[in-house]
Amino acid sequence: MFLVTGCFCSADRDEGPESPDVFANESNTGTAPKNSAPAAAGKKKDEGDFLVQYTDIDSPKYKEIDRQVKEAKLLETAAAKLNAALSLPRDIALRTKTCGEVNAFYDANDRSVTMCYELMEHFYRTFKSAGTPEGQAYSKMNDAVRFVFLHEIAHALIDQYKLPVAGNEEDAADRASAYINLKELGDEGVRAVYAAADAFAIESKQSDNSKRNLADEHLLREQRFYNSLCMIYGSDPEKHNKIVADNYLPKERAVRCKGEYQRAVDSWINLLGPWRKN
Repeated sequence: MFLVTGCFCSADRDEGPESPDVFANESNTGTAPKNSAPAAAGKKKDEGDFLVQYTDIDSPKYKEIDRQVKEAKLLETAAAKLNAALSLPRDIALRTKTCGEVNAFYDANDRSVTMCYELMEHFYRTFKSAGTPEGQAYSKMNDAVRFVFLHEIAHALIDQYKLPVAGNEEDAADRASAYINLKELGDEGVRAVYAAADAFAIESKQSDNSKRNLADEHLLREQRFYNSLCMIYGSDPEKHNKIVADNYLPKERAVRCKGEYQRAVDSWINLLGPWRKN
């Protein structure tokens, strides 16, 4: 269904009331407003698109990565593939920009998913700090950002589709990203979930545990690390047995992972079913 690729974690989300269709007449998206398409039996009507929006980058520090993102048309590629896969009730903007902080977020006020260049730099520096060679650190940065991008897309879909979430929405978004990566993107997706798990582990080791915010809506990095490994292992226990054999994932948790993975897949397939185009 989803074939989102490209270079883009602790991902935060701004919430707010649903807003009017503010993108219908935007001229900087490069995408014309669409006419409402008739819905097939049992399917939701398609009345929106993922639209790309760019902002001017003032910081010289991020001008080069901004140029690369735009020249490679990474957001355009992601938008096209998402639009081919999903109907939307209204438009959702996709943005890359400088944010003044390490972040990525879905903003319900203006229906936008934003990937901050500071987050990309953070991932690169995180992997480098763990001794990863420069080229590999850059590749792992891209993989980790893909995981976060799909995490934020999940928040957008939960909001716009009014999907029921039984439990923590941040965990649901993590599992949605893992599901899309592992089931739809093959080896590229597996790398994305591994990269996210690595980032969680490195950040956990480098953080001051005495200052952790236990009231935050996100799970602890350690939990996100093990959950990510559990989803990878559960997707194909034989193929990914090294995770357990090398003691990265305790056997007591591993025995439940195939069921955890399948429940996540079944849940998201059912939730997204009415909105899928194929």
